[in-house]
Amino acid sequence: MNKLMSLIEKRNAAWNAAKSFVETKQDSDGLLSKEDAKTYASLEAKVKDYSAEIERVQAMEALENELNRPLSAPLTTKPETYSAKPQNIRESKDYKDALLSAFRSNFKNVSNILQEGTAADGGYLVPVEYDNRLIDVLTQENIMRKLATTITTAGEHRINVAGSKPAASWIDEGDALTFGDAKFSQILLDAHKLHVAVKVTEELLNDNAFNLEGYLMDAFGKALANAEEDAFLNGSTTGRPTGIFAATGGGTAAVTTTTLKADDVIDLVYALKRPYRKNAAFILNDKLIAKIRKLKYADGKEYIWQPTFVEGEPDRILGYPVYTSAYAPEDKIAFGDFSYYNIGDRGSRSFSELRELFAGNGMVGFVAKERVDGKLVLPEAVQILTIGSGS
Repeated sequence: MNKLMSLIEKRNAAWNAAKSFVETKQDSDGLLSKEDAKTYASLEAKVKDYSAEIERVQAMEALENELNRPLSAPLTTKPETYSAKPQNIRESKDYKDALLSAFRSNFKNVSNILQEGTAADGGYLVPVEYDNRLIDVLTQENIMRKLATTITTAGEHRINVAGSKPAASWIDEGDALTFGDAKFSQILLDAHKLHVAVKVTEELLNDNAFNLEGYLMDAFGKALANAEEDAFLNGSTTGRPTGIFAATGGGTAAVTTTTLKADDVIDLVYALKRPYRKNAAFILNDKLIAKIRKLKYADGKEYIWQPTFVEGEPDRILGYPVYTSAYAPEDKIAFGDFSYYNIGDRGSRSFSELRELFAGNGMVGFVAKERVDGKLVLPEAVQILTIGSGS
């Protein structure tokens, strides 16, 4: 019991340290830097390790108490046994292997362990390892996943946004204080369903040398990333996320021009309030790059475009990073702090099979589904430049 109490005390101390770390490292927006987030993840992992060890010690003590009972007293309860099986069935290797076997057999070989991870719509929940790989692909392929803030939700998530802020005022010594009220509005992150289907030949399914899981993760990830990026940039209809270029719910219209000039881009930068410029970037269509790269300052000597010479680093305009997307409008440029765009991932992704649709072609179809939403919580954090037909 002394060992158990010691573990519990250590776990409590580790959790208090993790909470204290978050409280001291959060910035003014309540966020952690990437380095601090990694440190917190390691602190949280240590707490979980203590919890796993506590459960093991408790199980061993329960078993030992059963075995130490007198032989004249029959066992009336089943001794508890410790299992190293993860609490989340989707984290187990058996679940991952079972799903891969189901893929290769066109879901004719479905083990009982898969039934424990069946989604509400009948699809099979993605193993945690696969889900993490899908997220990695989504982040690599989708510029908004890189720049936005991602939230994992279990239900509708409401975000409070300050609609007005109390102002400070001067008072004379001894005068009564005056109080202003801050008003808040709410933004709702819902769950819109997105699905993508891929086809695989039966020959490849039966070829054990073919990296089926790698192919599916890459194909699903890229297809989902493309659909997400289009919605996060342009979505404006019911049943989709709201994009940053949307007329309602998107960024703030700041500059309109018929012929794109360097001064227009400069006006766009300074239309964004100073606190947001610290982490600001540009998002524009690939086809606009040729026009932007030809723009020079008023003296006509220096280009506003600044190419990078460091691999992995984005090019810059007026010193700010530039991200391009084939889905961005060809007549608009967005500039702002895109961390104020919130992406809400709801629940777990799932896979299901298409049994008959491609049977005549000797192919098997698989469907991946996810539920996601996205909204810009502060429209003033992103400013939009619109180019007319004269450019």
